[in-house]
Amino acid sequence: MRPDRREIGSEFHWNPAVLLDGDRDGHLPAGELFATACGAMSALVQRLARPGRLHVPSFFCMGVAEALSKDMPLAWYRHLPDDRGPRWETLHATPGDVVLAQNLFGREDGAGWRDWIGAHPGVTVLEDHSHDPFSPWARTSTAPYAVASLRKTLPVPDGAVLWSPRGLDLPSPVGASAEGAHLKLTAMLLKAAWLDGRPVPKDTFRALQQRGEQALLGSAAPASPFTAAVLPLLDIAGLRSANIRNARALQALLGAPAPKGAVPFRVQLLAAGETARDTLLTHLASAGIFAPVHWRQDRDGFFSGDDEAADLAARILTVPVDHRCGPAEVHRTAEILLTHRGTLWDPADAVGTAPGDAGRSSSRWAG
Repeated sequence: MRPDRREIGSEFHWNPAVLLDGDRDGHLPAGELFATACGAMSALVQRLARPGRLHVPSFFCMGVAEALSKDMPLAWYRHLPDDRGPRWETLHATPGDVVLAQNLFGREDGAGWRDWIGAHPGVTVLEDHSHDPFSPWARTSTAPYAVASLRKTLPVPDGAVLWSPRGLDLPSPVGASAEGAHLKLTAMLLKAAWLDGRPVPKDTFRALQQRGEQALLGSAAPASPFTAAVLPLLDIAGLRSANIRNARALQALLGAPAPKGAVPFRVQLLAAGETARDTLLTHLASAGIFAPVHWRQDRDGFFSGDDEAADLAARILTVPVDHRCGPAEVHRTAEILLTHRGTLWDPADAVGTAPGDAGRSSSRWAG
């Protein structure tokens, strides 16, 4: 990889080094393989055809929530990225309802959800394990259904698995594989060549990435042939090990609290405010570090009604120290972040420290 083309974060490229050297590891749960998790969830909700409501966590991807609202009326319960888990007193589900649970940023063990599921046999729970598809919670789930987007943590152009820990019937993907997946795979291959110093214009694969992502949104098609073939061959244990090693190393360098959970999904920081967060994103991007935001919320658009969730969403960013990073990249990321510590962000406000009174009610909280 050419030093002047070294990036941290952004879209995955294809690197055969992520494949197993020996036997398959059998990490992937048995289920249906969709192009996207949103499409899989939508197909399941439509199949269930329940008369009640779909309960969604208030700190969640609003685009996915909006798409699901077309299949079932939504209600919201409070779940913030402060390591305190769901606020059970805000989850008012009744028999016939469906609840979407999530392992937010891979930090939770699911014990609370197992108890809640046992106490509410008439409610269908769908667990979202996208931030750690292979966690102990995902492997030992007792929920009726579970789903995980795979392209968020694994170097594949598309893919989400929908399974039933209880062996219930599942909907199948619809139609042929999505064109967006083929566009994104082309972009992954071209990005690999660009990183290797080949004369590939960056704008070319970036445009393919963006077109592919737009075409994939909400797709209930089957996963692409590439993804279906390569998933069983990936060194998932090695990738997860690298992810947690890098996350813990960065937190230590930043002097922030160590992330909880089996394999935390990257590292989340809270900036001083939305302007500070966006300024920090710009500084990182200028150094070739592309940090996403999980997730932007628009109070004037589709919104959960939880002002505190929106306030956190306006300040949060995810530092993308995934399996592609070595020690040098982790240290370089830390050096840039430390340059702005105390002005744009502060370790005392790290995600998981429950800034302020995280349990307080909000004037617009919809409960």
